Amino acid sequence: MEEPKQRIRARHTATTVTVYQAYAPHIGLPAARDGVFPPAWKRDRMTWIKPSFLWMMYRCGWGTKEGQETVLAVEISREGFEWALRHACLSHYEHGLHADRAAWKQQLRHAPARVQWDPERDLRLQPLPYRSLQLGLAGEAARRYADEWTVSITDVTPLAREVHALVRAGDLTAARGLLPEEPPYPADDGLLARLRP
Repeated sequence: MEEPKQRIRARHTATTVTVYQAYAPHIGLPAARDGVFPPAWKRDRMTWIKPSFLWMMYRCGWGTKEGQETVLAVEISREGFEWALRHACLSHYEHGLHADRAAWKQQLRHAPARVQWDPERDLRLQPLPYRSLQLGLAGEAARRYADEWTVSITDVTPLAREVHALVRAGDLTAARGLLPEEPPYPADDGLLARLRP
């Protein structure tokens, strides 16, 4: 089946969605240990969450980039995830979707969440012809994410290293078998209508 140009693919249950982030150990390790983000996690900064494991691997270099050595799987409530989508704005102006650039800028200024559709990645972290969601959370959305929506936080750095080692060894079949399953997320058109170019 051909993939649509933009789609949310995510590990999810009836009540939760798993997203990925990568942090320096002084943030990531306490977060995974305690199941909550530590005081060092700035609630007043924009934070980007990624439902795609491989896109996170692309972004953090399999957990090797400085300041991104600890890869976290953060399970959040579907209710919170969908709140963020309902209150989000596209991170770039899109002719035909926004009335004009000024209207988009005004929407962007007031939106607590931003959506980007970035090329999904394969096991070698090469871009694929379809895109996956990246969701930026600021202000109210970032605070809700950290203090209300988070259900669990798991350190998946060992998984990232194991998959990366298999990719380097050329065993893509074994590497693929370790990837988290990320089926299409059941987001209706009403949820994404303003967010898909």
